[in-house]
Amino acid sequence: MEENTSTAIARVREFLRQITYGGNDGIVTTFAVVAGFAGAEAEGTAQVGVIAVLLFGLANLIADATSMGLGEFLSSRAEADALEARRRERAGALQASPETLHRLLVDILQERGFAAGRARVLAGEMLENADFAIDFVLREKFGLSDGEDVRGALVNGLFTFFSFIAFGVIPLVPFLLGLTGGEGARASAIATFAALAVLGVLRWYATRISLPRALGETLLVGGICAVVAFGVGMAVSGA
Repeated sequence: MEENTSTAIARVREFLRQITYGGNDGIVTTFAVVAGFAGAEAEGTAQVGVIAVLLFGLANLIADATSMGLGEFLSSRAEADALEARRRERAGALQASPETLHRLLVDILQERGFAAGRARVLAGEMLENADFAIDFVLREKFGLSDGEDVRGALVNGLFTFFSFIAFGVIPLVPFLLGLTGGEGARASAIATFAALAVLGVLRWYATRISLPRALGETLLVGGICAVVAFGVGMAVSGA
């Protein structure tokens, strides 16, 4: 049981940025449509208002989720390419200077607690496999692990996309259930608040920062965006 819990936490932590990034933007983007319609009193009749909110909300949700997912994919690929370029540059320099490579190996091993003599012997043995020695130095000394491949970037993009959809649809649920007008808008606001709270708890669960901070920051950011959207709707209705 404990092992399963630890695995779940590790997976959440691994993709926390994508989940938070996609989830928060999904919630705010969709509620912005609801708040904008509520602020502009764009209901006409109750039924037309529901149709308008759902059409614009779902269209925004799918389009923005796709854009966010692809953006995350391209961002991850660019980051991986930049990391790989730095690795190649440093690897070439180390390959051209075995003395420097040996010295760095000795330094790392001594930092890990090996005596000087033993560290030199181990470093010499590691040099028998130059690729391993170079990779070891790049990772331990310079923090340059292998860059993400296309598959890793794709997984990041998919997590962003599905997080955006999963959280972003929540503000639309009251309208999908048939609520209309001001009642639907109020229910959407409550659903949005609950979704942001869940996202804040998820952030706390993965990072173990204080729960008030995790909830407060998430609700504050989402709340500001919702208020801005509502204000724009009010301004448009009064124009």
